[in-house]
Amino acid sequence: MYLRIRHATTYRYAVPVSFGPHRLMLRPRDSFDLRLVDAALTVSPDANLRWMHDAYGNPVALADFAQPAETLEIVSELVIERFGSARPRSRLEPRTALTGVVYSDGERTVLQPYLARAAADPDGILERWLADFRARLGQGSGHLLRDLAHAIYTGLTYAVRYDEGTQHPADTLQLGSGSCRDYAWLFIELARRMGFAGRFVTGYIHDQSPDASGLVSPVGLTHAWADVFIPGDGWVEFDPTNDLVADRQLLRIAVARVPEDASPIAGSFTGPPGSFLGLSVGVLIEPVETLAGQPG
Repeated sequence: MYLRIRHATTYRYAVPVSFGPHRLMLRPRDSFDLRLVDAALTVSPDANLRWMHDAYGNPVALADFAQPAETLEIVSELVIERFGSARPRSRLEPRTALTGVVYSDGERTVLQPYLARAAADPDGILERWLADFRARLGQGSGHLLRDLAHAIYTGLTYAVRYDEGTQHPADTLQLGSGSCRDYAWLFIELARRMGFAGRFVTGYIHDQSPDASGLVSPVGLTHAWADVFIPGDGWVEFDPTNDLVADRQLLRIAVARVPEDASPIAGSFTGPPGSFLGLSVGVLIEPVETLAGQPG
C-alpha cells in the first residue's frame, strides 16, 4: 500500500523575526514494514538545509536561516509504502510483571538507555498505579503489554493539549487525562518499571476506515506512541491512546529514548515580546494506487 503524506506547519508573527537553527525530523527510515519512495522538504523563508543522522539513527535536517520573516512555513511531502507491522508472537504472561523480562547479555547492553527510567517518582504515584495493575493481572488478554496499553486507554480521558512538551507521567495519572504524547510517555515509564526497554515514537496516524458514504478521509494527524523490545519479537509498537498494537495506521517517523529528542520541529526565534501569533498544522494522507514507473 502506497501513501502520500503532506505535513504543513506554519508559524505566524506580528513583525519580522529572526530564526535560529531548526531541527526537522520529518523523514522516516526504511525498514521491513515501511519503505520511503519519495520525499521533498520545502522551507520558507529560504534556508540552508544540511542532513545528518542523530544518535538514534533518525534522519534530521538542520535548517539555517539568513533573513527574517513574519511567517515560517515548513512543508514535508512523502510517498511511502506501508507493509504489515511486527506483531507480538511470543507469549508474555502476566506474571512477567512480577518476575521481570529476560534479555540476553548482548540485548541488555544495547538496550540499557531504553531500560533506564527517565522520569522520577518521588511520591510513588507510578509505583502505586503499577501495584494496582499487578493486582488485576489475569483479568485481561493474557499479554502483559497489551493489558497495560488497554488499562491506560480505559483509565484516562484523552485531551488535546496545545502546550509544548510532554507531561510528567505522574501528572498524567493525577490529572486523569493527557494527549497522545502523554499517554505514550506514561506507558513507556510504566513498562520500564516492569523491566522492559521502551522508546518514544513520533509519526502519523491515519484511520483508513470508510465513512457512511464509503469514503476514506484524507485528514491525518501527527501522533506519538511507544515501542517496547520483547525478547523473540524485537521492537513492537503499542498505542495506548487508541488501544492499538502494531497497527498499519501507525506511520513511524522517528524514535528516541525521551520525548524531547523526537520533536518533529525544534528551533527558536528572536523578536519583540508578543510577536508570536500562533501556529497551524495540517496533515493530509491519501492512498496512491500507482506510481510513475510502477506497473498499473
